[in-house]
Amino acid sequence: MRVLVVDDDWITAQMLASAVETFGYEATVAENGEEAFEYIRTGDFRLVVTDWEMPGMSGIDLCRKIRSRPTGGYVYVIVLTSLSGVENVVRGLEAGADDYLTKPFQPEELSVRLKVGERILSLESRDMMIFALAKLAESRDEETGAHLERMREYCRILAEELSTRPEYRDIVDGEYVAQLYLTSPLHDIGKVGVPDRILLKPGRLTPEEFEVMKQHTILGGETLDAVAQNHPEATFLQMARDIALSHHERLDGSGYPYGLRGEDIPLCGRIAALADVYDALTSKRVYKDAFGHETARDILIGDSGTHFDPDIVDAFLCREERFLEAKRQYQNDESETTLAAPLLATV
Repeated sequence: MRVLVVDDDWITAQMLASAVETFGYEATVAENGEEAFEYIRTGDFRLVVTDWEMPGMSGIDLCRKIRSRPTGGYVYVIVLTSLSGVENVVRGLEAGADDYLTKPFQPEELSVRLKVGERILSLESRDMMIFALAKLAESRDEETGAHLERMREYCRILAEELSTRPEYRDIVDGEYVAQLYLTSPLHDIGKVGVPDRILLKPGRLTPEEFEVMKQHTILGGETLDAVAQNHPEATFLQMARDIALSHHERLDGSGYPYGLRGEDIPLCGRIAALADVYDALTSKRVYKDAFGHETARDILIGDSGTHFDPDIVDAFLCREERFLEAKRQYQNDESETTLAAPLLATV
C-alpha cells in the first residue's frame, strides 16, 4: 500500500519516508498541502501522514479539503504535530483527521498507527467487494433491479427488531445486524452456476428445470464455505455461507436443499427467507405483476409457522412502515397491483 508523506521540512519528510518504507509500504513525499492534495486526487493514496503546521495549506486544511471531496474512496489521515493538549487533538479530529502522532515520532508507534489505518481501509474494501460480487451474480438477471439493496435493508430491519426482544438479545446484537446487512446480498451468489436457459426463462420452470435451479443454494454455500475454511478469522463468511444455503428452507421442512426444520435452519437464513420472499412478491417480473404490500403481508401471515418463523413474521409486522420506507427508497418504477393472484414459486 502506498503512503503519502506530507511535510515542508525536508529532513523530517525523509525520516518519515524511510520509516514508512522500512515497514513495507511505498512512500511518496509531498512538500506542502497543495501538492499533497494533487497526489490524493489521483486516487493512488489512501494512507496519508501529514505535518500539521505548514505554510499555505496546513495539515488541518488538507484534512478539511480531503473530507470535502464529493467522490473517491476513503483516505485515512494521520496528523503529525508538536502541538499538545486536548484542544489540539479535538481540532484535528474535527477537521477530519483519523489519528494523531506527536513529534518527535517513534517509528514503532507510527507502524502501529499505519496498520490501524490499513485495517480500516481493508474493511471498506471488503464491504465493497462483497456487494460487487453479489451485483455480478445479479447482473445476469435484468429483472431483479434493486433487489440486493432492498434485500439487505429488509434483513437489517428484521434483525434490529429481533435484537430488542429478550429471547434474541444474546444472539442478535449490533455486530450480528451489521454482518447480516453485509452478507445477505450474497444469498443468490450460486446463481452464477445456473444455465441462462433456466435462470432467464420467462415463465414457470418445469420440474426438471426447478431441480437445476435449486442447486444455486448448494453452489453458493459450497463456494463461500471453501473461502470460510481458508479464512476462519473472517466470521462474516460463515454467515454468508449459511444464508446462501438456507434461505430457501422452510420451517415445516418442505424447503430446499436439505429440508431443514425449525431452529435447524440458521436464524440468518430464516430472516433472509422472509426478506427475499417479500421482495419477490412486491416486485414485477416477466411472469407476474408486483403484488401490493397488503397482499404480500397477508401471504406472509398465512405462511407463518409453515414457511416462515412466526417470530420473524411478527418482527415484520412490527416494522411494516420501515419496510415500506425501504421499498420506496429503492423503487424500480414497478407498477403494483393488489390482485390476489396465486403465489408463484420464488426461486
